[in-house]
Amino acid sequence: MLELQIVTYAAVAVSVIAMLAKIIRYATAPEHMRWELYPVPHEKGRAEYGGSYLEELDWWTKKRHTDTVNELREMAAEVLLLKGVYHHNKTVWTWSLPFHVGLYLCIGWLVLLLMGAVLTALIGSPGPDAAFGGKAIHYLTVLCGYAGLGLSGIGALGLFVWRLSDRDQRKYNSPMEYVNLLFFVVVSAVAIAAQATLDPSFVALRQFVHSLVTFASFDSPGALFSAEVVLVSVLIAYIPLTRMSHFVAKYFLYHSVRWNDTPNERGSKMEKRVMELLNQKVGWSAPHMGAGKTWADAVTVEPKREAGNE
Repeated sequence: MLELQIVTYAAVAVSVIAMLAKIIRYATAPEHMRWELYPVPHEKGRAEYGGSYLEELDWWTKKRHTDTVNELREMAAEVLLLKGVYHHNKTVWTWSLPFHVGLYLCIGWLVLLLMGAVLTALIGSPGPDAAFGGKAIHYLTVLCGYAGLGLSGIGALGLFVWRLSDRDQRKYNSPMEYVNLLFFVVVSAVAIAAQATLDPSFVALRQFVHSLVTFASFDSPGALFSAEVVLVSVLIAYIPLTRMSHFVAKYFLYHSVRWNDTPNERGSKMEKRVMELLNQKVGWSAPHMGAGKTWADAVTVEPKREAGNE
């Protein structure tokens, strides 16, 4: 069905363009205000107690040492186990963890389908009777597919119920928060139903991906299978257009803001970026700010005192 292939090509194109646009927007954002929040995990020998190289006398004259392994360990705990969510709200973590683990498995599932399609084009289709590599791809595809779809659907449903039933949380939710979660539930349910009834070993789905790679023709095994492909394609295109792609913001929040302890040294690129911001005009209308001045003037020149406030 050519229509299914066109929908999938368009969805992938929208997803890639939207994701790149979001990454570029965050990467080129103005310099942030320093938070000075600790611990910073790459502070070698000091992360455990929230220390900093600033503890050293004449720190600017000494070489700074970083601990990349500890930073990667902290990232893994945050990405894979949602460490921050666990410490701040265990109720959310109960549903958010299976939701995110399910998404990771679904990403692996799509990658395995692509690998299987490429393998099919080169040497033959993966399956129970294939060589070790083909056999591994076959069983991992089945495992990641059903586990990923199931966990993400259960997690999304749990988060939907929590948002709906928690009185304090409800006032912070927009209608789209509920729609997005229900979308995941529907996509997961339709995909599991389609695969279990029409394509239990994901052979037809791998053939569909193969047709995308080789531009070959494809015949859908049924309406439910076609609905699955369309819904998954729409979801792939939709995620980067919404706050569901918050992982991009989270990456920059941690690495460019929260964990960025690079000092603003004389002659550095950071100093140049800060000076560019300080030379921008103040747009605030309050009398004490002096609209039209630069931010550098606003923070270094004492404002005129109003009569009666001498």
